[in-house]
This record gives sequence, C-alpha cells and structure tokens, in this order.
Amino acid sequence: MSLKALIFDVDGTLAETEGVHLQAFNMAFKDAGLDWHWSAALYKKLLKTTGGKERMKTYLRDYLEVDVASWEDRIPKLHAEKTKHYVEIVKGGGLKLRPGVQALMDEARAVGLTLAIATTTSRPNVDALCRSIWNVQTEDIFKVVACGDEVPRKKPAPDVFKLALERLGLPAENCIGFEDSYNGMLSSLGANLTTVIVPSFYTGEGDFSAAHICAPSYEEVTLRTLAVL
Repeated sequence: MSLKALIFDVDGTLAETEGVHLQAFNMAFKDAGLDWHWSAALYKKLLKTTGGKERMKTYLRDYLEVDVASWEDRIPKLHAEKTKHYVEIVKGGGLKLRPGVQALMDEARAVGLTLAIATTTSRPNVDALCRSIWNVQTEDIFKVVACGDEVPRKKPAPDVFKLALERLGLPAENCIGFEDSYNGMLSSLGANLTTVIVPSFYTGEGDFSAAHICAPSYEEVTLRTLAVL
C-alpha cells in the first residue's frame, strides 16, 4: 500500500464523545417538555442506529410505539436544540482525545500524510470538538471533512467515506479508515478502505473480525503497525 491519507470517524473514534451526546439529548428533551430520559444502557442500544434524528425515530417507533410520521416536523427542531447543547458542553472543556490518537496523528503528519474526517455527526459538532481539543479551526487539522447530512445514506452505507475519498481525490487503496463501531466498520469496508477498529465504551460490542486491525487502544496503532496492511 502507498499510504497517503488517514480518514477518521469522530464520535467514539477521536474522542469518547457519546456520553456528551447523551447528556445533550436529555437536556433537549427536558427543554421541550418531554418526559423522555435516555439511560446509558438504552443509549448503547440506540447507537446501533446511526444519526441523531434517525436515533430519535427509532426510539419513537420501537420504544414508545408512536407513529414517527406525526413527529416529522419536531424531530429536526429537537435535534437542532440537542446540537446547541452539545456545542455548549464541549466549549466548557473536558473532552480529551482517546489515548494514542494524537501520537498517531502527529506521526502521520510528520511523514506528509493527509488527515480527513468521515462522520455521521453534524459539522458544528466536529468544529466544536476541534476547538475544544486543539483550539483551532477544523481545517487546520483535517484537510477534508465529510459529514452525514451531506450524503443520501448514513452509516453503515459507505456514502460518507466515499465522499471523503472524492474530496481527497484519492483512491481507497491509498487510504485507511478508522472507526469504533460495527456500523462504522461496515461503512469503511463498503468504501473499499483498509479498516482499523478501536472499539469505544458505547460501541464496543460487535463482531469486528472483518476489520483489517481491531485493537483495544490507539496506543497499539502506529504507522509501523499500518505498514503491514
């Protein structure tokens, strides 16, 4: 492989953000006067559905047995409020990269590799994370950012990784995708990317045997490790 770029998912991959997303969802529900409250155990199950708006639809359909169509107007507004809460929480600090992520990114940039993002989350969430962790604009770290609301299908469909490849102007064989979840793995593999999985707290369950590497920590993932792929 002639490696040219590393393409990262965001939530659960760069940082353990899902707990913050969960907090933001519950805050948005409370603000809207809803009696919904998602526990960590429930959220782990809901994360099998990618995309915040889609997750709420799953909750309405499968847990409340409500006609989702009757909520079509409210769901985008609820999600927008959730995003505002997430951004505000992240601004307060406290987010940290997962162990080993910064070292891998530094090693990659030192040898001229390009860093990119392919995520289901929205762009404001990506920008908030980059400001919180690095205190810079997203573009100062990642040359390309592809988000779920820019593609017709979210993960496990490969659309967002394919969009990242298109914007990079590179074929899949010159890139590696980094994910933390089963749906993310399917998305990366579906784009024909060599795929590295480091499961996160909320998405650690699943069969990751199809991944090229499945490691317990990014501290075990280096360019030397990737060179054998």
